[in-house]
Amino acid sequence: MFIAISLHILAATIWVGGMFFAYTSLRPVAAAVLEPPLRLTVWVQVFSRFFNWVWLTIIFLIISGHYMAAQMGGLANVGKHIHIMMFLGYIMMGIFMHVYFAPFKRLKAAVALQDWPSAGGHLNLIRKMVLLNLVIGLFTILVASAGRYL
Repeated sequence: MFIAISLHILAATIWVGGMFFAYTSLRPVAAAVLEPPLRLTVWVQVFSRFFNWVWLTIIFLIISGHYMAAQMGGLANVGKHIHIMMFLGYIMMGIFMHVYFAPFKRLKAAVALQDWPSAGGHLNLIRKMVLLNLVIGLFTILVASAGRYL
């Protein structure tokens, strides 16, 4: 159980922490100092690297989460906060998969074609979806860590 919970917490930290950093620190600086062609190219490269980590965290979150639930006798034997955490986690995964397979794919294509206005629109949609996932992720951390005390 020690390994499973450690991997689970590390995976959630990497994913949510990465979104927090990107949204609150990298995004404002990139917008302030980089012209659109360079900024959009940088974001494609940043997302390409970070999204590989997100895929890995998703795998670890699913495996470790279900393993821990099984060790507690199954989902029928875990608290409501665990059900909420899992539900929100799967919503986050769905949002990420949409971002990855739709606007991110279009962003990469637009940058490759140097269609900066189109690329900017795709980046703006990704920004909004990352913000949504960040808010859900922070709330999920609160529920997971303190929910048993409600």
